[in-house]
Amino acid sequence: MLKNLFTSSTRIKLLTLFLLHPDDEYFIRELTRKLDEQINSVRRELDNLKKIGLLKSKFKLRKKFYVVDKNFVIFQELRSIILKTMSNHEEISKKLSKCGNVDYMVLSGIFVNKNSTVDLLMVGDNINKDRLETILNSEVATKRPVRYSILSKDDFLYRLECKDRFLTDILRDIENIVAINKLTIPELVA
Repeated sequence: MLKNLFTSSTRIKLLTLFLLHPDDEYFIRELTRKLDEQINSVRRELDNLKKIGLLKSKFKLRKKFYVVDKNFVIFQELRSIILKTMSNHEEISKKLSKCGNVDYMVLSGIFVNKNSTVDLLMVGDNINKDRLETILNSEVATKRPVRYSILSKDDFLYRLECKDRFLTDILRDIENIVAINKLTIPELVA
């Protein structure tokens, strides 16, 4: 999909690396090794990405390092595109939705490559935990177990009304993916 949007495979690799690891800095030779690309194409694409403002550069230890500018106008949107194309969120969501009557599901943590208190929040009734764990163990490649939380619809709505911090943190985080939403959720006021 990305190859149709972005014509350069080097640019796709650079975007993927920088947007999935926004706190990391890389120098040109390091990037050519990591991406298995020619130095001239890496240099050209780095210049292009720097010209549009997505990347910043700085000199350190006599090397020019590049880092993503998190204040770039469409940083979150680009990151979201990369995350969606890199993962099988939709496929996993479909499988997880068959674990019971799921009204609301949020993917966080390992699903969006960030630290979070929970990786998966499921809201619904009659959710089969054994089936859920089987799907998570077979479909999600991770070194640690997937942390999940299951709430009934009534409990979820009550906790929202009480402005439960656990829920408001998850729902306010724009990096999280709402995979299923069959509920009318009131706007969370900061």
